[in-house]
Amino acid sequence: MQDTSDPRQDEKLEPEASDNPESEPVVTPLEAEPAEAIDYKDRWLRAEAELQNFRRRARREVDESRRAAEEAVLLDLVAWLDDLERAHRAAGEAGAPGPWSEGIQLVLQKGRDYLERQGMIVVDPAGEPFDPRFHEAILEVPSGEDVTPGTVTQVVHRGYRRGERSLRAARVVVAGGTADET
Repeated sequence: MQDTSDPRQDEKLEPEASDNPESEPVVTPLEAEPAEAIDYKDRWLRAEAELQNFRRRARREVDESRRAAEEAVLLDLVAWLDDLERAHRAAGEAGAPGPWSEGIQLVLQKGRDYLERQGMIVVDPAGEPFDPRFHEAILEVPSGEDVTPGTVTQVVHRGYRRGERSLRAARVVVAGGTADET
């Protein structure tokens, strides 16, 4: 048998040995490209900050959506209670039996208690100064001698708020200037 292997190929397979192993220092990737490493770190920090901002924004949007849904349901309940109060008044004027009227009054009270537990506050501003954040003026009447201008004289529709946020403005009649001024 004849040896057909090329002696030059054997040389290629063997790693070249250096005469002095300490002459070639080992270089880490961070030392090789310090500017590139700084750029990667900066990008990573920015991406992390962006992710945190996204999480905060998403959490805030979920909270706002939840609050808006709760408030929509509470306002529907307020409208329902208003209708029930009108029915109760009409039944009283029509001479409905006492137990029936008392039953409706208990249902109304239960609804009011629920609204109170949910943080709803009734805005009934009779005799108070007009506040456009919580009141909607539907009429301005001349003020009498005992009423100062800008005071709520009559509440047509009670308002509701939750915390400092007005959910439904109270519809009111406001005292304006005296009849002599107009």
